[in-house]
Amino acid sequence: MGIYFGTDGLRGIYGEEVTPSIAFKCGNSLSRYCENKKVVIGKDPRVTGDILALSMANGLMQNGVDVIDVGMVTTPAVAFLTRSLGCDFGVVISASHNPPVYNGIKIFDSQGYKISEETENSIERKFMFPVSVPYYKVGRYKFRPNLLQKYLQNVTESIDDLKGLKIVIDCGNGAASKMAKEVFKNLNASVVMANFKTDGLSINDNCGALYPEGMARLVKKEGADLGLSFDGDADRIIACDENGRLLDGDDILFILANFYKSTNNFVVGTSLSNKGFENALVKKGITLLRADVGDKYVIEIMKNKNILLGGEPSGHIIVKTYSTTGDGLLTGLLLANTIKKSGKPISKLVTYKKYPQININVPVIDKYRILNSDKLSGEILNLQQVFKNKGRVLVRASGTESKVRIMCEHINKSLALRSAVTLENIVKEINEKMMR
Repeated sequence: MGIYFGTDGLRGIYGEEVTPSIAFKCGNSLSRYCENKKVVIGKDPRVTGDILALSMANGLMQNGVDVIDVGMVTTPAVAFLTRSLGCDFGVVISASHNPPVYNGIKIFDSQGYKISEETENSIERKFMFPVSVPYYKVGRYKFRPNLLQKYLQNVTESIDDLKGLKIVIDCGNGAASKMAKEVFKNLNASVVMANFKTDGLSINDNCGALYPEGMARLVKKEGADLGLSFDGDADRIIACDENGRLLDGDDILFILANFYKSTNNFVVGTSLSNKGFENALVKKGITLLRADVGDKYVIEIMKNKNILLGGEPSGHIIVKTYSTTGDGLLTGLLLANTIKKSGKPISKLVTYKKYPQININVPVIDKYRILNSDKLSGEILNLQQVFKNKGRVLVRASGTESKVRIMCEHINKSLALRSAVTLENIVKEINEKMMR
């Protein structure tokens, strides 16, 4: 992991970790890896998106790269357009699920996959050494928002008519706000929209995939068959059934794994995927492979082992037949399609119980130093021996924030909670000593 890039691109508070100057440097550095001299750029509706997108484009064009700006689109739309347009890279200006004050840069390679850490580190090393071409070789800029239709056609071409389904959609005031209703209504679903502003100031503000409770209440109020909530760039999704029960990434993967079980006997999850979910897959003859936390690590295993389906509990769901990255809109369409084809309510498609899982995030000043503490390591080892095969303990550094993330999962919820709090107190104690 580099200085600027984290587990999911370059991200931070605008004006501090993320600035127009950094966007320019990133674009100029990226230009040196372009063979076809063509890059597509898209963004979510954040108010800082325009200045960062134009700064990124400026850096690219200064070294002779043409830029295709597709405007406000979802992250998976950029990944699709990158490969369909024959571009060297695709760039998304977005901070995903973070608040409006944040922004960031995600980069996809020519095949629509997120670039590797090695490529990120190589790009970073060139930040301080900008290059340029003579005036007659500079890149050109084209604004082509109509290209979004190519992506929408791709995600809907395998979906049946959804007539008879009523669906609540919470767009998180993000990138899917202008396209979600159109897509589902064109397939004849009845749609109830929530949080579809594009002012850029209310993105992820108590709505969307991080706050799906409002969507769940609306599903019950409207008597809907399904609820879908996206994050700011719509690369992740949290759903709910007709009773308002929330469905996370594990639940969604379970539904889709059953639907696609004739073509694949493997699913890729992460170290956070629930043990109850894993056990339920085994009963269906499906093996769960675990990746590190981060959808690009999930995709790496899927690519290497040619696995169709993977994702994270947070809602990044990848169906490799259709997409090269997490795609909330596509996943929502597949869920609706599954209800239609099965003839069952979605509550009947999730037939397993999760192990109770406690997650605690602790803000710290030096997450890696804390993780290397002998006291913390000793307690983790002790809990692993106590839990044995009835639970799991995971303590890791956040890839996007200065936090230590604690997860304790056990068939006994009280034990999981006590264990997580014990680890939390140890982390806080170590952090306080470091601050003295």
